[in-house]
Parts: sequence; C-alpha cells; structure tokens
Amino acid sequence: MRERPGSGAEGGGDAAADRSQERSEGAATDDANGLRGARVLRAALAGALAAGVIAFMALLGVLNPPRELGVGTDRLGPDRAEPVADYLARARDSLSGTDTEQHWALVSFTEPIAPQAIPVHSGGLRVGQVLHRVPIPRVQTPLVAVQVPAGAAVAVASADAAAWQVQDQLERTGAIGERYTRIMTVSISRLRAGCACTVGLVVRGTLPELRNLAAANGIRAVEALPADAVAGHFAVNPLLPEHTETVVPGPDDAPVPDN
Repeated sequence: MRERPGSGAEGGGDAAADRSQERSEGAATDDANGLRGARVLRAALAGALAAGVIAFMALLGVLNPPRELGVGTDRLGPDRAEPVADYLARARDSLSGTDTEQHWALVSFTEPIAPQAIPVHSGGLRVGQVLHRVPIPRVQTPLVAVQVPAGAAVAVASADAAAWQVQDQLERTGAIGERYTRIMTVSISRLRAGCACTVGLVVRGTLPELRNLAAANGIRAVEALPADAVAGHFAVNPLLPEHTETVVPGPDDAPVPDN
C-alpha cells in the first residue's frame, strides 16, 4: 500500500521533536542539578563562615571579657525598722578599710540643710545625687532624689530640679485626693523657695576622705559602698533627722499648711 504523501515526513518530524525534547529535558535536568549544587555549595560556605564568626567572637570574649557591672543588689541607708544605733554602727564599719580607691557613700545630716550649704556639707567631694524632703511635722512628704553631674553649682540648683520632679509626678497621677494634692503643692512651693529641705547626699571619695567628712559638724552618718559599686546600680534611703530610735515612717495626721 502506498503511503499517504507527507506521512513519512510527519513521522520523521515527530521523532526529531522527541529527540529535541529529550535533549531539552536532559539540559533542564543538568541545569537543575547545577542549581542544586550551587545552592548546596553556598549553604556550605555560609555555614563555614558562620562557624568562623562564632569561633572568632568566642575568642574575642575570652581575650576581652565583659566588664562586671559591680554592685547590683546593694543599697545605702538604713533598712526598714532597723534600730538607728545599729545603722550608725554599720555606717562606721563601712569606713574602716585601708584601700585608697574611690567609694560611693551616703551622707546623712543631723538636720535638713539649705541647698546653699551643700558644698560645705559634702567636704569638697564629688556629689552624684542630692536627696530632698520637705519637713512638715506629722505630715509625710515625698523623698526626691536628683542625679547631678560634677560641680557645686548644679548640686545647689538641685532643689529646683526636685520641685519640677514633684510637679511632674502630680501632673501624671492627677488629684488622687485633696490631702495628697496639698502635700505635693506645698512641697513644690518650699523647694522652689530654697527651704532647708536637703536630707542627704551621695558623694564619692576615698575612705580617709569619707572618715574626715563623718567627723564634721552637722554630719550624722557616712556609709560607704565597696569600691566596685557602680553609680545607678544601688538603692539609696537616707537616715532622716526624725529617725531617733527605729527607722519607721512617722505619723501622717496633721493638717497640711497652705504654703
């Protein structure tokens, strides 16, 4: 039987197409294998690089260990309900070392002082924090701590900064009650007027310098922290002049003055 014209050519074309498709599929397979191989190689290189970085950082940590932050759970000042005599003895003991390093220390006064008297009552030492509290008999007023840079002028000006802190607190909390508002308002007014409301200082000096300060007039106690204590990593609570026997809050039952 005679073949239909063109049928052989079509058969040959089909075979050629099949062979071309096989070559394309083979090439695609090779390309896919190549891509997978490249990805594997890149992953291996990335893993090796990461391992190298980790090893380098570990070595760097060994050669340059992080600096210790120092005292983190320590505090200056008496504990709640601590007998005053016990705290005074503890403060004296804290000054008994023989090293010549600088120490942070809390200075508590026999009576509150005016801000202008801070330089005299700091013994010329670096002041890092000033503690203010407006004294009103039988009225609990806020204790305000003001961090200050070096310099006598900024320590003296800290009373005004304390007044702003009290005002900010009053604005944040709002009028909790009439008594609270009156206490905060009179504290702001007296602090801005430069009242004798400074009840403590945090200073920095050597133990001999701190011992000399502890012997000065108007100084009730000086308590030092270990030399490795870092500013901002310890709590501070001054010994207030009204603490005579035990460190407990006083009564809060007297009328609040207008100013």
